[in-house]
Amino acid sequence: MDRTRSLSRVTLTRAPARLVGAEGDGERILGRVRDLACTALAAEQVGAAERALEITIQYAKDRVQFGRPIGSFQAVKHRLADLYVQVESARSIALAAAHSDAAPAIAAAAKSACSEAYSAVASEMIQLHGGIGITWEHPAHDYFKRAHGSAQLFGPPAAHRERIATGLGWTGVT
Repeated sequence: MDRTRSLSRVTLTRAPARLVGAEGDGERILGRVRDLACTALAAEQVGAAERALEITIQYAKDRVQFGRPIGSFQAVKHRLADLYVQVESARSIALAAAHSDAAPAIAAAAKSACSEAYSAVASEMIQLHGGIGITWEHPAHDYFKRAHGSAQLFGPPAAHRERIATGLGWTGVT
């Protein structure tokens, strides 16, 4: 879906290997790598969501309907304000994850929250741009595809909420 992020699988056959860490430490090390990757991806998602929102705000200022910019309509203002709150909330948890050195629970919360915020902004970007938002001439569809692809990368938001709930002794929470 996302033409800007190609994914691949690397398979090593008969490659020499050496143990990283202590015997039996593999799960902990891979968990640490996952948490660092989730933290980095959360930061990317916040940046992309912010840019998508900026593009949408500019469009709302420029697009005229019924003799006035669509951004002057109260319903559009409310939608844009809600998106702004989501982006700023996502920024806060992404920063918390980065400053916590990707602590597992905070990295999971950042991945979940930032994935959902970016997906929401990208979806509203399409809606508020109308027909032009889904054409090849406009980047809105690229943001939309990246948002939904990124949400699944390293596990979907619900899986990260489950990680948090399990770590706190709860189960079945999504």
